[in-house]
Amino acid sequence: MAGSKKKILFVVNAPEFFLSHRLQLAVAAKKAGYEVHIASAHGAAVSQIEAEGFHHHVVSFARSGQNPIVELRTLVSLEKLFRQIKPDLAHLITIKPVLYGGLAARLSKVPGVVSAVSGLGTVFLAESPLGKARRWLIGKLYTAAFQQKSLAVIFQNPDDRDTLLSIGALSEQNARMIRGSGVSLHEYPYLPEPEGKIVVVMAARLLRDKGVFEFVEAARELRHRGVAVDMKLIGSSDPGNVSSVTQAELDAWEEEGAVELLGFRSDIAEQYASANIVCLPSYREGLPKGLVEAAACGRAVVTTDVPGCRDAITPGETGLLVPVKDSIALADAIQTLVEQPELRKKMGAAGRVLAEEEFAIEKIVDQHLQIYRGVLGERG
Repeated sequence: MAGSKKKILFVVNAPEFFLSHRLQLAVAAKKAGYEVHIASAHGAAVSQIEAEGFHHHVVSFARSGQNPIVELRTLVSLEKLFRQIKPDLAHLITIKPVLYGGLAARLSKVPGVVSAVSGLGTVFLAESPLGKARRWLIGKLYTAAFQQKSLAVIFQNPDDRDTLLSIGALSEQNARMIRGSGVSLHEYPYLPEPEGKIVVVMAARLLRDKGVFEFVEAARELRHRGVAVDMKLIGSSDPGNVSSVTQAELDAWEEEGAVELLGFRSDIAEQYASANIVCLPSYREGLPKGLVEAAACGRAVVTTDVPGCRDAITPGETGLLVPVKDSIALADAIQTLVEQPELRKKMGAAGRVLAEEEFAIEKIVDQHLQIYRGVLGERG
């Protein structure tokens, strides 16, 4: 890269999310000659980010977003940070960084912006009067955040892209599509299914809109039918989120025994390797990393026919789709894969091919770097 190093500033809610979803991209950007900065809330993972040789800056992002004064303070702090760092490009990741960071980038005249819309969230599903009002407000914020001189908005599924295009939040020429944040194929190897009783794993934050309650209901239904299967739930509750499973509900499920609660785990590759089926009955996603990892591990998937989830599989080839919020259909699909091992294994093998062709981290990183060069007006 000719001349002095150009600066890229990643803005993300939590440092843990940066490590799990964007670390390899940042490493590649650094190797490509960019000076890389990361802004996030404080957390234990900050030390690991700094150990990678990146500049880290603390910006407080409130979990709930209910206090307008706190939210305004976040916006102001981002604008100050942008003016201080003077990045050539800001890469804004997830909803609050995209909205507040986009506004701050306009105010501080950041030359280039890449906004990663990794999911619009359930706000665009609400039909109540209050929900519609919130959706209108969020739509206006997206429109304001996307008024940049040089902009690329990365979507993980076409539904989210088409939703924002339909309300005029951005122009089609600024929209880009990248299927997820990638997976390291050597860290998620394709191993044969284990022998013995069939194991179904769901790994997610334990929130209502991830379909946790439907998973538990499906486990009860399968037990009632006498289907020999172990249903395992990986993840922890999130007390700061209003839709989180409560500790009382977790205690009741543990006592009931329909599902096995494994809590938070960092060894997801090993958990998938010891399972036969991966399940995610979510209400809406960007493109769930867990299903990408399941494909890499060669595991058949059962998920919902909603934006993001259906885009993470090849329906009928790498997994099965079921209607959202339908625990009986979920149980039926799981039972189908339990009782048809050849179909299950065929889907798992096709999932690995899908991961190699579409989700390999090297391909995802290269697509991002091409977008950076385009936004910055660079050749190559």
